Amino acid sequence: MEKKKYIKLEDLEVYKLAMELSNLSWDIYSNLDYQTRKIMEDQFITAIDSVGANITEGYGRFHYLDRIKFFYNARASLYEYYKYWLELLKNREKINDEQYKKLKKLSNNLLIKLNNLINSTYKTKNKNMV
Repeated sequence: MEKKKYIKLEDLEVYKLAMELSNLSWDIYSNLDYQTRKIMEDQFITAIDSVGANITEGYGRFHYLDRIKFFYNARASLYEYYKYWLELLKNREKINDEQYKKLKKLSNNLLIKLNNLINSTYKTKNKNMV
């Protein structure tokens, strides 16, 4: 019987992208003025940190449906982050064009990787049933 190859969480591209995006977002968030952070109620940074946290928790789950549930949660938080908060920061001129474009590009790449992770998790389930 062939031994299955185990990939560490830290080696997954989706995890690395989530961490990079969280760190870049923290740099922006920590430089915002108090009033802006208060108005946002920390939801900008909570949304992006939730992406990596849900990927991590899902990766640690045994059953594929548990995994996928957390990966879907990660995807929803990513949408909140880049479809709402990132746009709001750009519209209110709290981030510049360069920051916006970089974060948007990373968000899009992460979304693709996250969707691939969800699809591959479904495929793994189907392989185990054959």
